[in-house]
Amino acid sequence: MTIDTFDGTSVKPAHWDLDQVVRQLRVSREATHNIRHQRRIRELPSREALTTIVNGLSAVLFPTHYGRPNLTDESIDYFVGDTLNTTLNRLTEQVRRGLQFADSEEGMDEAMLTQRAHDITRSFAASLPEIRALLVSDVQAAYSGDPAATSIAEIMLCYPGTIAILYYRLAHRLHQLGSPFIARMICDISHSLTGIDIHPAAQIGGSFFIDHGTGVVIGETAIIGERVRLYQQVTLGAKRFPADASGALIKGTPRHPIVEDDVVIYAGATILGRITIGAGSTIGGNVWLTQSVPPCSNVTQAQIHNDCK
Repeated sequence: MTIDTFDGTSVKPAHWDLDQVVRQLRVSREATHNIRHQRRIRELPSREALTTIVNGLSAVLFPTHYGRPNLTDESIDYFVGDTLNTTLNRLTEQVRRGLQFADSEEGMDEAMLTQRAHDITRSFAASLPEIRALLVSDVQAAYSGDPAATSIAEIMLCYPGTIAILYYRLAHRLHQLGSPFIARMICDISHSLTGIDIHPAAQIGGSFFIDHGTGVVIGETAIIGERVRLYQQVTLGAKRFPADASGALIKGTPRHPIVEDDVVIYAGATILGRITIGAGSTIGGNVWLTQSVPPCSNVTQAQIHNDCK
């Protein structure tokens, strides 16, 4: 029997000129190509921790669906309280780490950052009942809007759109409260899980339904009203990116669509720019749209009809 005395790869150790490579990497890291925020080493938020946090928050909001299926009327509140306490403590630490990268928090010492993180987390916890109400409206919209849905449980456990909206609702509230870095990471985790990319700053009303969902993109300044339904591969994007005199992109300007109440957008539609899709409109599949349409419009690849007459 041959005993492997190397590193588990059956490759003999070799010399790699490590001193030279490490030295050049230091020069790149510290001088010529330094990309650190404020040129300082800071403790990054953890994707693994945020995944655990979102799982905990999901269990708090819907204990029997995302928590434990064997909960009883006697035990459920204890489970929610214990899970919420642990999860909020974890969230506070991640918010604190994220605040280190916010220009608005520059100059704060550790004690101030920690207090700010506690304040954000406390406000976030207080808004959880409101978030749950929105999520319930989203689930009900999915159940009533999809003839293939057989139960609420199926929607909550099997529909990627529902998972993406859950992550978005949590992230959006954190973004509103002043934790944009953590919010962005939560939505990116959701993107990896579902294939649906929603920016946490987007504004989305209740009873929102994403059917199938793969490839949906909703940009930062998009505004979506109540009872809106999207299908797969829909893009609510920007048409152009304004720049300042030096050529640098101007950030934060409204550049994504406004979708009013009761709009349906079918698969593959691309809607670009700060345009308005009027209430009650239907946008057909694979439409490329860069101009506003009035309420009750029916837009196909070739024509715009008005159904309110």
